[in-house]
Amino acid sequence: MIAETCYWILNMSIVASLMGLIVMLIRKIRIIPRRVSVFLWIIPFLRMVLPVGLNSPYSMMSVFSRLTRSVTVFKPSDDISFSISNSIRAADSYSPFTLKSNSLNTVFTVTGFIWIVVALALLIVLTILYISTKKAVADSVLFESNIYFSDKVDIPAVYGILKPRIVIPGSFKEKDLEYILRHEKTHIKRLDNLWRILGFITASVHWFNPLSWVFLKAFLNDLELACDEMALAGLEKDERKQYAMTLLESSQSKSILVSAFGGAKVRTRIENVLSYKKMTAVSAAGFTLLILVIIFTLITNAG
Repeated sequence: MIAETCYWILNMSIVASLMGLIVMLIRKIRIIPRRVSVFLWIIPFLRMVLPVGLNSPYSMMSVFSRLTRSVTVFKPSDDISFSISNSIRAADSYSPFTLKSNSLNTVFTVTGFIWIVVALALLIVLTILYISTKKAVADSVLFESNIYFSDKVDIPAVYGILKPRIVIPGSFKEKDLEYILRHEKTHIKRLDNLWRILGFITASVHWFNPLSWVFLKAFLNDLELACDEMALAGLEKDERKQYAMTLLESSQSKSILVSAFGGAKVRTRIENVLSYKKMTAVSAAGFTLLILVIIFTLITNAG
């Protein structure tokens, strides 16, 4: 069981890496707003957590057929089938699962134990960090609604998932909080803390794959850029400049589990804010359709 699980996790990670690299290239196309392109991270995420995928003749996986193969596991009809990506091809049979040799079974069993131990250790550390982060602001002072002040934080941020609270440094009491609160409230609406946690959990499961951590860092940066773009909606040019100035005065958050106003690369975010363009209904529909097509072609297996 451990050898089989390790085998499929490794296969999933290989395909997710390939799809993630394609996402990294697509996100560099500046014409696509980050509040739209951020949804492309659904592709490597699902590839890392779901072993089974829908087969499609329009799948991008057909292009990489020499590098990746798949094993059909369920076929409810002649037109619909599901398969598991199988790039390693080291199994002799798949039902029941049997590797080609005893030595391979030993290798995957040993590596499986190592994978489980490290993954569990990382998840435990992640849990401890989350609890300690919440405890650090437990005694924060209520300002209004879900907004609190605390002397234990250095930068405004959203803490928590189920009952998120915006915690602002006590030194910010005399500052204009309009743009800071606008940004943090957007994080709450977008459930960014939840996506952040899911990203860390996924990277912890695929800890052995260095690209999973590269993707995680890019994803977290895109979350901040997408949040900025949504927060800017409805603001005039002068207001966007003031928003950028507020960003410039903010430092980067020390906590990896909170959505902070000064998170990600501030210089990149300022450039993105100053170059912000409003989307028309037509362009929004066009970009949405484009993203949906890309997701479908990259999330399905070759038919």
